[in-house]
Amino acid sequence: MDIHEYQAKALLAEFGMPIARGGIAYSPEQAAYRAKELGGEKWVVKAQIHSGARGKAGGIRVCSSEHEVTEAANQLLGRRLVTNQTGPGGKLVGRLYIEEATDIEREIYLAFVLDRSSERIMCVASAAGGMDIEEIAEKSPDAIVRVSIEPAVGMQDFQAREIAFALGMGAGQLAESVKALKACYRAFRDLDATMVEVNPLVVTAGGRIIALDAKMAFDDNALFRRPRISELRDKSQEDPREMSAADRGLSYVGLDGDIGCIINGAGLAMATMDMIKHVGGEPANFLDIGGGASPERVAKAFNLVLSDQGVHAILVNIFAGINRCDWVAEGVIQAMERLDVVVPVVVRLSGTNVELGRRILAGSKVNLITADTLAEAAEKAVAAAESYQATLAG
Repeated sequence: MDIHEYQAKALLAEFGMPIARGGIAYSPEQAAYRAKELGGEKWVVKAQIHSGARGKAGGIRVCSSEHEVTEAANQLLGRRLVTNQTGPGGKLVGRLYIEEATDIEREIYLAFVLDRSSERIMCVASAAGGMDIEEIAEKSPDAIVRVSIEPAVGMQDFQAREIAFALGMGAGQLAESVKALKACYRAFRDLDATMVEVNPLVVTAGGRIIALDAKMAFDDNALFRRPRISELRDKSQEDPREMSAADRGLSYVGLDGDIGCIINGAGLAMATMDMIKHVGGEPANFLDIGGGASPERVAKAFNLVLSDQGVHAILVNIFAGINRCDWVAEGVIQAMERLDVVVPVVVRLSGTNVELGRRILAGSKVNLITADTLAEAAEKAVAAAESYQATLAG
């Protein structure tokens, strides 16, 4: 689960990270009031969406008067901001963060992420802040500092000092740098985060260290014990299909293809998507319905896949282990009868009671296509999608 910049900053501040003063606004009038409330001569108006690269997309404006703040808010609120991370559809700007301007001397990149290969927390930092980490890695790989942190011990002061020295921090900034680094680490650890990114972490002209932007992502599986974090979820920033799936206990990721996938098991789902690509098709989603493919669960999956108007065929690929193919076959038939599915459906069953399951499908009155192997199922799904699309065009 992702959260907004202002929410991430508020959480980091609780752990001791210095941040610039600011306030949230939902209207141009409220934005101007926030600027007046903050005082000063310059303010930064920031669109709050779940995406990076907002500045490049025009989502961050520096303003020198309350009138400019109002105008910037007018232009941003209600707009779909398209960045290189949102896709062509962009994300709707429903709130703004009005922040006092900061006199920046240096920009630094700082992040804490999970390194699954070493089963450690990795601190990634660079003196070349204000850029995407991918750009830094490509242009100046030697500029990236990596420090592995043992979770059982936690981040030690000497590690924080090593990072600060590697980033070129002066002696007068050392204590504040250590404090900022350990604040990020504690927030990562104590809130079950999967990522904490501060880009840029700036050194001001006065020598202060401030988090000028922040992103945090959290482990969805740990939200049950973090109700305060769960309440920060902004559903307007999420893919409605993925949000609907999560609310129904299904694992779903929307893609750009036209072949909807209903699979049990994440590994099998990945293999199915690969096979669809291999035979020239494009999957419309990743969908793992789990081990219990009951009629109700299959119906939920069909509903979810069909909510994508770009789906021209559905591929159901089930490997029955603890489950049984005859139960799955009955579930598919009942789901199709309930929902009156009009797009072609290809079903491939394997595993326990597979012969009985295939006989049930063959004897049903619903219009479906069966396949014995994954390769055959993918080929038939691609052909069915092309045929259905041609019918719609004709």
